[in-house]
Amino acid sequence: MMLTLRDRSERHRITKKLHKTKDKDEVRRLTAIRLLAEGHTVTSVSRLLAAARSSINRWVTWYTESGLEGLESSTRGRTSRLPFVEIAALLKTLLQFSPQDIGYQRSRWSTELMAIEVNRFFDLKVHSSTLRRWLPKLGIVWRRAAPTLHIRDPHKAEKLARIREALEKCSVDHPVFYEDEVDIHLNPKLGADWVERGKQKRVATPGKNEKHYLAGSLHAGTGRVSYVAGASKDSDLFLSMLKLLKRQYRRAKSITLIVDNYIIHKSKKTQRWLAKNPKFVLLFQPVYSPWVNKIEQLWHALHETITRNHRCKHMWQLIRRVKFFMNNASPFPGGGHGLQKVEHN
Repeated sequence: MMLTLRDRSERHRITKKLHKTKDKDEVRRLTAIRLLAEGHTVTSVSRLLAAARSSINRWVTWYTESGLEGLESSTRGRTSRLPFVEIAALLKTLLQFSPQDIGYQRSRWSTELMAIEVNRFFDLKVHSSTLRRWLPKLGIVWRRAAPTLHIRDPHKAEKLARIREALEKCSVDHPVFYEDEVDIHLNPKLGADWVERGKQKRVATPGKNEKHYLAGSLHAGTGRVSYVAGASKDSDLFLSMLKLLKRQYRRAKSITLIVDNYIIHKSKKTQRWLAKNPKFVLLFQPVYSPWVNKIEQLWHALHETITRNHRCKHMWQLIRRVKFFMNNASPFPGGGHGLQKVEHN
């Protein structure tokens, strides 16, 4: 009789259980299954373990039907059966709320609190360690929470509708752009990198930080990237971007920009310039909705390609690399911006 294990890792689990269990009967069953999987016959296993052939066949049936858990010894006396399915449903429901929602002091669930609620609901005496063993089987893990905001823009639907309408009408006469600004720091942004196991890459920092700023626009239709650079992130930087677009698209009947709610997009200086240039239309994205502005993907690519773990000692060196990236990013996303070599003059 040749026994095939359920999967490749089953042999490792059998060995692990053999090392951990203190039940001599379970050791015999596990050993029998392992020997049969290695090619031994029922007769030879029967001799080695001093067990009847019928017992070994019965153990094989238990393993086939229930896996390794079927080889565990049952407790003496009357077996108590826990409503596992119902308990699992209750646990998943509890996770949709905070313990504070039902009167507890804690802000996060512990297995002790879960056990209290399970026992109260089902009139049981389940220990917290039992729940801790069940949780991974239910796909429930201990994981760091992610911050989010409960602030809602009351005009979100209206703003998104105007943006969708503008994008649908994007054409040569009515181009639409995603516009935003980005900070360039001389102190490098740190990121993961390939390194030998047990070692950590060291990135030398200049110490005293310097900043430079870019204002960029991404054509919603063609993916063309335009940008200006400046020493300050102010209205003048934004207006320089608008003036560049005015020169590049002088034949356009209207120029629409999708922007965030940063103050330089709404300043009095900006409003005065827009009043003199009525062909420009600003559409403000909903608050706390950065995903609306596709140029954020360009800034992410810029940081991933240039600023993370960079080794430039001077700002002019870093800006030269940034400008080379921006000059070759069109059309974005093209996918090849991170594979180009820098051309040195």
